[in-house]
Amino acid sequence: MGGFFQQLAKTLADRWISLLVLPGAFFVGAVWLSVNLGHVDAWNVALLTRRAEDAMAEIADLPSGAQALLVVAVLAAASGVGFVVQALAAVTRRVWLGPWPRPFASVAAERTARRRARWHRLVEERRALEAVSPATRTRERQDRIDTAAQRITRLAMAEPGRPTWMGDRIHAVESIAYHRYGLDLTYGWSRLWLVLPDTARTDLTAAHSAFAAAVATGTWAVPYLLLAAVWWPAVLVAAGIGLTGWARARAAVADLTTLTEATLDLHGRTLAAALGIGDATEGAGPLTISEGERITDLVRKGR
Repeated sequence: MGGFFQQLAKTLADRWISLLVLPGAFFVGAVWLSVNLGHVDAWNVALLTRRAEDAMAEIADLPSGAQALLVVAVLAAASGVGFVVQALAAVTRRVWLGPWPRPFASVAAERTARRRARWHRLVEERRALEAVSPATRTRERQDRIDTAAQRITRLAMAEPGRPTWMGDRIHAVESIAYHRYGLDLTYGWSRLWLVLPDTARTDLTAAHSAFAAAVATGTWAVPYLLLAAVWWPAVLVAAGIGLTGWARARAAVADLTTLTEATLDLHGRTLAAALGIGDATEGAGPLTISEGERITDLVRKGR
């Protein structure tokens, strides 16, 4: 038991350092940099070198106890900033996934309507291409149809219902689950999760952790953007961090939604069997719409 708690403490310490202390320490360093340089001397390396040498000399002259307190203060400041950023990560997640809060509801509705109109326009273009030659098609015409289909899926996997691409990836899985299998994931996902094999849960957890890490990375752009009021190059740092987190989040959401849809395809019948719904002799095959609707009625419990 002692070994378990030691390993747990080590894991927590590693996560504390990687998620809070290290990024926070970099930000504290950026604060010191911005205060000492400001806008006018933003790229003055000579001034930065002199200020750093003076600071190191002052620290070296301090008693050992004061130096230890200074280290603790820096770590506390880094951790404090890290905790604030972690709290703001929920805001970043909602901005990227939606739905947006009420003050921005009209903007979200407008963006969603534009995305939906574009999606339907692309679908009509593909149908028009398919109608030209329904029986026999040349390779060129088939390539045009395939290109049109790729444009549709790049925009959204199903009819858009959120103002952002990442939000629509999540919305598409919910829509596919309901219209293809009759399953309401809002109520059914927790039950499905409990009957999944360990390998499936491990893969889904890893994909979700990658998305959470990307959200945390992107959120670090916020304090650097605020720091730009004192030191303008912080805008460049904020842009780099924000774009990195956003790109990683898109990739993670794509992996997560693909795995979730595959989970529904492969293990939907496992949930039906666990709830006593459907033909028990049919151990393979996708969930039918009637089975999914019965599962939805059961797990909703009239809600």
